[in-house]
Amino acid sequence: MECTYRCDVCNRTFIERSKLKEHQIVHTGKRPYCCDICIKTFSRRSTLIVHQRVHTGERPYCCDICNKTFSRRSTLIDHQRVHTGERPYCCDVCNKTFAFTSSLKLHQRVHTGELPPHCDVCNKSFSCRTSLKVHQRVHTGELTPHCNVCKKTFIDRSSLKLHQRVHTGERPYRCDVCNKSFSYMHHLKIHQRVHTGERPYGCDVCNKAFIKKEVLKIHLRIHTGEHPYRCDVCNKTFSYMRHLKIHQRVHTGERPYGCDKCNKTFSDRGYLKIHQRVHSGERPYGCDKCNKTFSDRGHLKVHQRVHTRERPYRCDVCNETFSDRYSLDVHQRLHTSELPPHCDVCNKTFSRRCSLKIHQHIHTGERPHRCDMCNKTFIVRGKLAVHQRVHTGERPYGCDKCNKTFSDRGYLKVHQRVHTGERPH
Repeated sequence: MECTYRCDVCNRTFIERSKLKEHQIVHTGKRPYCCDICIKTFSRRSTLIVHQRVHTGERPYCCDICNKTFSRRSTLIDHQRVHTGERPYCCDVCNKTFAFTSSLKLHQRVHTGELPPHCDVCNKSFSCRTSLKVHQRVHTGELTPHCNVCKKTFIDRSSLKLHQRVHTGERPYRCDVCNKSFSYMHHLKIHQRVHTGERPYGCDVCNKAFIKKEVLKIHLRIHTGEHPYRCDVCNKTFSYMRHLKIHQRVHTGERPYGCDKCNKTFSDRGYLKIHQRVHSGERPYGCDKCNKTFSDRGHLKVHQRVHTRERPYRCDVCNETFSDRYSLDVHQRLHTSELPPHCDVCNKTFSRRCSLKIHQHIHTGERPHRCDMCNKTFIVRGKLAVHQRVHTGERPYGCDKCNKTFSDRGYLKVHQRVHTGERPH
């Protein structure tokens, strides 16, 4: 029969007397093993050896599936459950299973009502005691790990390690469907929902579902009307920080995104992307009712209201409704007596300021859009795009009756009268 040695404090048993002796130090509070680099102390030699790998960078345990390496064998074993799907820890109340003991312990608080560890200074609560200890440095002023590249400080060493991937470019987590790689495991998990179609976060107002919880939170502002981001120049408010940053360029004049075809600049990358379709002729958004195509998703949405009869924009003076915000803005001038944009040469009025700007080229003689093949110039960018098809041979507009193709939508419309018999003049 195998001989065992029992600890008389906690009744834990050991096969070797030396292991029992080492274990008993835990109960005395002694920490005789000291790291000669950072002077941190440990009660066990084995724990010191594992700790020293923080300084040496040694990671001797390797996953044979994804080649990720670890400094501890136990961490490797835990990690391998990501691949096997094994969930060996079971709640004895509701039978829910978990891959890690820490996850099970957190879950069990649901049944026991046990309060999580909390800070006695600010009452903030934490999922585990380790996180609480790290947090308490905020109050004690204890030195925290910092990045030696950008000097940014972190509450713990693991956060520093994750941050350093910003500088190293390391992306150790790879999607097994499309091979896209990520710096963080949680970013990979979110990305994988693109392939699985999983959208676990649903809006309880309109039932729209989202891949990320953060995107749901932002979406909810549509329903609540919350605009938490304010411009400190004109006090205009926005639902999204990104929209505020783009708006602020109105005041600074910054237009960092430039078109490599015509040198036009934009305040937002999205506007540049839409603009580039003028040159490429790309119209990726198609109406499923009439097959009309658009270069901008927003234009498609407005167009679809022709079919749905939706008119979501209401005048708060006379209650007349409109299918798009622009039409509402034009209408409201009737109530405010605001004069529309007008040409100071011929007094012609325009509903849009951009239309006025194009019109003014007639008086100045300016033709800012030049064909890079034949140097012919045009007042309107759209006319240049149509002209360029003379050189490329592109004829994107096809007749659905006889399959004849045209370089310009207007020519297609004129041609279709052959089939309809329409004689407009």
